[in-house]
Amino acid sequence: MGRGPHRTTHRTSGPRKAVRESCAATAEAAARLTAAGADVHHGSLDDLDDLRKAAASADGVVHLAFKHDIAFSGDHPGAVAADHRAIEALGDGLAGSDRPLVIASGIIGLGDGRVLTERDGTADAPAAEETNARLANAHLTRALAARGARSSVVRLAPTVHGAGDYGFVPALIGIARDKGVSGYVDDGANRWPAVHRLDAARLFRLAVESAPVGATLHGVADEGVPARTIAEVIGRRLGIPVVAVPRAEADEHFGWIAGVFASDIPTSNALTRELLGWEPTQIGFVEDLDRHYFDTPAA
Repeated sequence: MGRGPHRTTHRTSGPRKAVRESCAATAEAAARLTAAGADVHHGSLDDLDDLRKAAASADGVVHLAFKHDIAFSGDHPGAVAADHRAIEALGDGLAGSDRPLVIASGIIGLGDGRVLTERDGTADAPAAEETNARLANAHLTRALAARGARSSVVRLAPTVHGAGDYGFVPALIGIARDKGVSGYVDDGANRWPAVHRLDAARLFRLAVESAPVGATLHGVADEGVPARTIAEVIGRRLGIPVVAVPRAEADEHFGWIAGVFASDIPTSNALTRELLGWEPTQIGFVEDLDRHYFDTPAA
């Protein structure tokens, strides 16, 4: 699964074609796809004409890339704007085809302190979209159904865990190593949903194959893991104290991830399971964190 900043890899596999956004180094991604029997075409999120042409020749498109590099360095609006342009280009290529377009979106920003469902954030709500630009991009994707694309949205948990994870959790581990303590915000009762990368991959496959037009799906297995539990595993594995960080000091302690780690966003997957028959089968986040995240220094 990809979360690459710029590169895209277009693949053809047997009689079915797809567009795959790759997070790995280009040569490495191409080698893996080639080994799996796919034809590879290199592209870029910024090459909109290439995205249109690739989508037009594909039997289905899965859009997973996002410019996390510029988002994490402070230009989140720029990353979202690039995503918006890419979705428009892919929609142009699939217009009138009744072929699937599935994009990756997120849970963060949908709400705070209650269990979120697939119905949250799906209405045409301009006020909400002004404060959550990725929500606007998800709405754009669903709206492509009116142009004849079988579009759907997979909202991923903030933690997509497993081998190759370089997202929020490795960042937290790196902060803990740097600070000499493993922190959580206030009482640490706020909850993070999570999903194993292999369960998420299977959900994207099901979405391509059978998601109804305009569907919103939740790539979530663990409904909500308390932040304190995450911090406790990190502290135990690093052999450092686990401490509460007051919210007023969280930005200084955690940096760019402070607001995200303080979010309380428990999330249900009930409607997704009912709609597609998807059942997560991989190990849970806490067990995976304890097993696999401390062999090498965090990026």
